[in-house]
Amino acid sequence: MKTLIKNATVMLPSGPSETSVLIDGSQIADIDPGKNVKVDETVYATDLHLIPGVIDDQVHFREPGMTHKEDLVTGSRACAKGGVTTFLDMPNNDPSTTTQELLEEKLTLAAQKSMVNYGFYIGATNDNIQELKNARRTPGIKIFMGSSTGDLLVEKSESLERIFAETTLPITAHCEDEETIRANALRIGKTSNVSQHSLIRDDEAAIIATRRAIKLALQYEHRFHVLHVTTEAEATLLADYRHVLTSEVCPQHLLLNTEDYMRLGTLGQVNPSLKTAKDNEGLWNALLEGNIQIIASDHAPHTWSDKCKRYPESPSGMPVVDNLLALMLNEVNNGRCSLQQVVQWMCEGPARVWDIVDKGKIEVGYDADLVLIDMNKTQMVESANQETKCKWSAWHGTELTGWPVRTWVVGHEVYRHGEFDDSHRGVEVLFDHDRGGFWAEN
Repeated sequence: MKTLIKNATVMLPSGPSETSVLIDGSQIADIDPGKNVKVDETVYATDLHLIPGVIDDQVHFREPGMTHKEDLVTGSRACAKGGVTTFLDMPNNDPSTTTQELLEEKLTLAAQKSMVNYGFYIGATNDNIQELKNARRTPGIKIFMGSSTGDLLVEKSESLERIFAETTLPITAHCEDEETIRANALRIGKTSNVSQHSLIRDDEAAIIATRRAIKLALQYEHRFHVLHVTTEAEATLLADYRHVLTSEVCPQHLLLNTEDYMRLGTLGQVNPSLKTAKDNEGLWNALLEGNIQIIASDHAPHTWSDKCKRYPESPSGMPVVDNLLALMLNEVNNGRCSLQQVVQWMCEGPARVWDIVDKGKIEVGYDADLVLIDMNKTQMVESANQETKCKWSAWHGTELTGWPVRTWVVGHEVYRHGEFDDSHRGVEVLFDHDRGGFWAEN
């Protein structure tokens, strides 16, 4: 099938251009095609912007094992509505994805259920080094350095060092120092005040773990990506190493801070924790200066009843993917950043960091993962309208301007103005780790 998206403001790698894009099958066939080109469908997109599909490199879609919170159907629907055409899912499932066999099982599930494109990390433990060395069909290895998630916590220094020394896949990590967290919790003592969460999981816990991981990455010349940076101190540290590693930030840490506990209560409880308004500014500056390269959601849904439990029985994490792109488009309209920068942070950057083949750009020959956005559309975030299974958002009641309105996944339109095509399935993402990725291009 041939589709012509006509007269949009197209966000090309070189910048915005008033032009048209031709989709032929699963690929972008032409940009600014001739007037007489024959197509099956013409989409008139005057006054709209066309961007590459967002690549969200950090989601927790909970399948298998915790599908009462989320599953690959509901998670991928949230992606399609939110303009995310590719997700990379974390390994903290039940059972944890720590072997190639379990990774293959998730890939099979996604082929049957996911409306958008998908990939899955393999999780590190203290003793699965052989699995990590032989892993394939994955963006990389995920290490939990300070979040006790089943058997995924890697707290033995010798195990951590072996992972950096003996494996070849890119490594990413949740960087919080478990020893510091435990010491803080012991010092603060028993509390039901959720704002204490940010004192237990404080700046020091983040910076200690990040320093340790950077040291190992440099020592063994291993590709390394720091997940969900939260502090100005980390951003300052990362600036010194941007030539050898990459990092990311999430909307909850850019847009929310410790002052929001009063309003959100345990809905604002996330790991790593919310930090200060000063940290918000530090993270924004790091993004704008290129010291942090990408934005991801860390979509981590829990049921409403669980999140409303009294701290510390309440679980950490919040759903984000429904509104990930809209939150950033709203910041464009607020003058905080440009649309071209959002495309760099959410489309081009993740594809480079994870060596994703033929995605992240509007370019001839690339996959037709595309999102049509209306920068003038104003709409309120409402929990009841979320596609995520948990049906709540920390931004409930917030008015945003700039929303995705139509989404194509490998050339197939999966979302249009509130309607879905549930018959379509995305494809497994291909990775070309031999090309060296973001590190080699700096």
